[in-house]
Parts: sequence; structure tokens; C-alpha cells
Amino acid sequence: MLDQIFATSGHKIIENMTEGLMLVNPSGKILYVNNALEELLRYKRNELIGKNCDILECDCCARTKSRGRLKVCSLFTKGEEKNLRCSFRRKDGTAVTVLKNATTLRDETATVVAAVENLTDLSSIEEKDRVITQLKRHLAHEEGFQGLIGSSEVMRKMFDLTRSAAHSDAPVIIYGESGTGKELVASALHRLGARQESPFVKVNCAALNEDLLDSELFGQALGGFPGPDSSAVSRLEAANGGDLFLDEIGDMPLALQIKLLRVLQEHEIERAADHHFIPLQVRIISSTNKNLPKLIKEGRFREDLYYRMSVIPINLPPLRERKDDIPVLVEAFISNTSIKTDKKIRRVSKQALALIYQYNWPGNVRELINAIDYAFVLCSGDEILPEHLPPHFAVQLKMLNIPVVKSQLSKTEDVRQRLVKALKATNGNKSEAARLMGISRVTIWKYLKKYQVEVNRKIQE
Repeated sequence: MLDQIFATSGHKIIENMTEGLMLVNPSGKILYVNNALEELLRYKRNELIGKNCDILECDCCARTKSRGRLKVCSLFTKGEEKNLRCSFRRKDGTAVTVLKNATTLRDETATVVAAVENLTDLSSIEEKDRVITQLKRHLAHEEGFQGLIGSSEVMRKMFDLTRSAAHSDAPVIIYGESGTGKELVASALHRLGARQESPFVKVNCAALNEDLLDSELFGQALGGFPGPDSSAVSRLEAANGGDLFLDEIGDMPLALQIKLLRVLQEHEIERAADHHFIPLQVRIISSTNKNLPKLIKEGRFREDLYYRMSVIPINLPPLRERKDDIPVLVEAFISNTSIKTDKKIRRVSKQALALIYQYNWPGNVRELINAIDYAFVLCSGDEILPEHLPPHFAVQLKMLNIPVVKSQLSKTEDVRQRLVKALKATNGNKSEAARLMGISRVTIWKYLKKYQVEVNRKIQE
């Protein structure tokens, strides 16, 4: 059965392979190439068949010949090559990295008559390896620390303090505006400390109302609060032996501040389900974007809790105060986004970088990430230009007298095109598309209606 399939359809199978295939005789003459190899090396079939395989400048063959001064390819003496990483030269002069597997073919008399080479394109893998290596350099070398990127003096001092604080059991409070990376610092404190193998529990104090936050932090009596599991373990108990991260502690209601203070003083928590007291050994890491001394004066934050929580304060600088880090941040985010989107954008133009540097960044690093995401939606080349940045950068363009390439589309067509691109980039997620475009969700709904763009499983243009 198989012999019949190969006899009738073997050539069709080879021509429809996604990997390149080439037949070469012992003297190096190319006898056959399939469609995939034509596409891989950008030659027409008639430009290769009958030519010597030296035309492809395989670096593996070149190294073997230079070492052994062989006139015959080593493949014909060894009989096979397995998982050999090689570089071939395309017709246009560019190099392409491939994984080569090859074997010799023999006739009825066991004489070697040809070799078949199977070439797998490694370009995309090689590119991702390059980007990952670059990201590792940013995150692990002098320009980064535990996911935080920067080499400015203020960031280096913050890295040193975080590294030292990680080994202490004293409570740590992280101050910083929204988008500066407070959660990354909290995670670093846990990973670098002695509790790294113990739980790391996070609670956002601003995301829950008072009743839910009370239930999450301290637990609840069985049946005392509606929910699928009224006997669930509290976050404090879950963090026992490890670290509890209280994000946005400045938003915690006063009544819960009193309960938290008691837990920190007594080092125990009462389990609501059975009223048993559980000894508690947990380090508290908190963060806030608020001015806690001001909240104390206003009666919105307890002074005794403040002093108990802020034994080790860590201040995260806003992006506007460390603009020397902007180039390396931009480079890292471009590399990261190119992996996620598979778009080969390599850099940002000098004019666009000047705009980025001039901008005040009220949303800090998170806003910069969003701006790069937005630029990736609009950029179709390998370089981010000023016109690819979010709309509010247009004001900066005028202030800095930077020329911008005008769109060939009308204003209506231009907005509609950006809308469609943003929706496609986010798989129809309107909230994410609005974020990429720098507009509100209400505005994007207006645009959808105005420009008659339908969003379902497929974007209807």
C-alpha cells in the first residue's frame, strides 16, 4: 500500500513539504530541489539544478574542506549528517541559518549515487534567541535587576537597597507613582530573601470594597458571608511563613487598619471558622502611591500602623526623574514586543526618541510600554517613527519642529485604519484597542459606530 502511494504521489509529497530538500551527486552537482528550498534560498529551480553546490556557500562544508582539504564532501564519506546547524547564502547575498539533516543514497550495487539534504529554516528561532539573549542582558546585567530595567544612579541605589532589604524580616514599604514597578520590587524582595521557597501572597487593597477586603485578609465565619466557599483560608494565614504583599495600602479602610495592626502586634490571627488562634510568622511588604503622612494628618491613616509598616522604606523614582534610562527601556520593550507580535521592528528613529525623551510620562514605565505597543500596531517597517507614537505626541512634534510624514489617507480613512489595526492587534478586545489608541472605551464605541466597523470573531472592515 505504502509503495503504491509513494510510487504515485511521492513527487507531490516532496513538492508540498514545508522544509527544503535537495539532491546532490558525489561531485557536488545539484540534481533536484523542491519548492520549499526555492523559497528558502530565493533561487529559481533552473538557477540551481546542474550547478555545483558550492554556489550556496554552506559554512559547514567550507569548514570541513578547509580543515581536511577534501575535494569530496564529507557527507559522502560519513554517510549522513544529523542536526547540523549551518548557514547558507541566498541568491540576494543574505545568510540564512538552517538545521541540516542529510543521508547518502545507494544503488543496487551499494554504490553511493547521491545525497539527499533536508533543510529546516531556523531564522525565526535564531531571531527569538537573539532577542531573548538581549533581554537577559538587560535583566541580569548592569542595566537590569529582577525585571526592573535601568542603569541610572538613582536606580542603582534602589537596587542595592532592595537587595539588602530582601534578607531582613522587617516590614518594607515601597513608595512610587502608578506604573513605576512597585510590584516588581515586591517580587524581588521575596525572590531574593530567605522566604523565597515559602508563599508569596498578594492583596490589592484598592481593588476590593471593605467587606470583601476584610474577608480576603482575615477570613470569615462559616456561612457568615455569601460566596462559593465561606470557610476559605484568609490571605494572612495563606502567607504564613512567607511574605504578604499589600498593594496600595493607603486605600485600606481605617477599620481594617486596626485589625491589621493587632495582627502585627500579636503575631497571631484568629481563624474565623473555628475561633482558634494561629501563630503567624509573615513579613509584610506594602506599597502605595499616596502621601501617607498627609493621610495621617487628615485622619485617613493610622500613625501607629504607619510606623509599624514603614521600617524599611524603598522609593521608586518616576520615569521623568530618570530619563537617562529611556533608551535602554525602549530597546528592551521593542525586543520584548517583537517576540510577542512576531513583527521585526528593530529600533526607534532619532526623531521619535527625541519625542519620547521630551515627554513627561505621567503614567511612568507602564505608559511607555503602552506607547511602544501602540507604535507596533501602526509601524509596518523596521523602525518606529514619530507618526507611530500615540496621538498626544503630535503636540510635541510641533514644539520640537520635527517633520512628520503625512498620511496619504484622508483624516477619516486614517482614523478608521488605525481603529481596524488596533482591533486586529488585540483580537477584537475593545478595551485593549482603546488603550493602544490612547482613547477611552466610550470613544472607541463612538468610532465603531461612526466608521461602521463590526467586532465579532472576525473584524468586519
